Amino acid sequence: MTSRPVDAPHRGLGRDFGKLWTAAAFSNLADGVGRTAVPLIAATLTRDPLLISVLGALAFVPWLVFGLPAGMIVDRFDRRSVMAVANVLRGLAAVGLALLTVLGRLDITALLVGALVFGLGETLFDNATNAVIPGLVSRDQLDRANGRIQAAQITVDTFVATPIGGLLYAVSLVLPLWVGAAGYLVPVVLALLLPAAAARPAVASPAGSSRALGSARDAVTFLWRHRYLRAMVGFTAVIGSALSFAQAVTVLYFLDEHSVPPAAFGFVTAGIGVGALAGSLVASSLVRRLGRGPVMLGANLVCAGGLGLTAVAPGVWSAMVSYAVFAFAVAIWNVPWGALRQQIVPGALFGRVLGIIRMLTWGLFPIATVLGGWVSRVDLRLPFAIAAAVVLAATLVSVPLLIGGTRAAGADLPDRVAR
Repeated sequence: MTSRPVDAPHRGLGRDFGKLWTAAAFSNLADGVGRTAVPLIAATLTRDPLLISVLGALAFVPWLVFGLPAGMIVDRFDRRSVMAVANVLRGLAAVGLALLTVLGRLDITALLVGALVFGLGETLFDNATNAVIPGLVSRDQLDRANGRIQAAQITVDTFVATPIGGLLYAVSLVLPLWVGAAGYLVPVVLALLLPAAAARPAVASPAGSSRALGSARDAVTFLWRHRYLRAMVGFTAVIGSALSFAQAVTVLYFLDEHSVPPAAFGFVTAGIGVGALAGSLVASSLVRRLGRGPVMLGANLVCAGGLGLTAVAPGVWSAMVSYAVFAFAVAIWNVPWGALRQQIVPGALFGRVLGIIRMLTWGLFPIATVLGGWVSRVDLRLPFAIAAAVVLAATLVSVPLLIGGTRAAGADLPDRVAR
């Protein structure tokens, strides 16, 4: 009696992917504690929505100025070392903020500088993590692997780190910073234990030449000539900017508009995270059944609806549910969008191409976030309403790109592309 081969959806992702998953989980533990505590700490220093939005914007500024250099680094050096150095950098920033707090010298300027350093480390760690995944799993497992990574991020960040961050903040301003610093240590070790073959950068250009890696020319040329990917980057930039605009002062939206106590803010975001976690868990199954194009289209339509509902939510519970709806949609979108990039971008160029993509998309987020903070001075609900309209309009205009374009570019699952 012969055994049947195990289908990709049911085949294990492997022990090495488990190491990467665990490293990402611990890194997100540290990120989540800080992401909850830093805005709350900032709210004790200022209640100006514009300043609060600037704090959030600075987390994305490194993607604008350092996104491409980060990609070049990931393509040139051992990606395990890049991940380790990135987390050491973020850990040191957390320690610095903690020491300033203990000494009574913490101010909004120090928090702004810390946000920049955290964002700088994120460009390196996230780029390297994405570049390593295709070397650890097969092509037909990419959606599931990306879903698992995102599920870990949401689960740890939202359900563990965020509530803990709020409670630690309630006890002492400095506790979340010390815990965050410690949380960055475990991923350093796990990253270095990943297999060298998966983490080793490419040694030649896609054309097979012996030119040293580090130049952005091949990556820029590839992206510019790939009509579908270029259009998707533009679409993603619009959608992502709208979301950043809406979420510019989320902390004030719940603290001031819905009278949520600061110590309970982490539990509010944990409730929202239920939607994001659900999206991460069902995304790969939806992609297998419907294809990447239809899933990406549906996710953005649901996102627009969730944003609109958040704008008119009458109370904290309805606000949490509506916020969770668009978080659910964003989580679903992230899985096929990440997998199709890994599928169509050559491995030798992946770090640089991803760096350019995030520079062009995430690099706009600081501008959108600050604009959202400025609009929030008029009404804390207004950014959600504007973002809902932008997402809906952009999605309707991009239906041919998301459905036909994805299939024609060979960016859907192999069996669906063949059809």
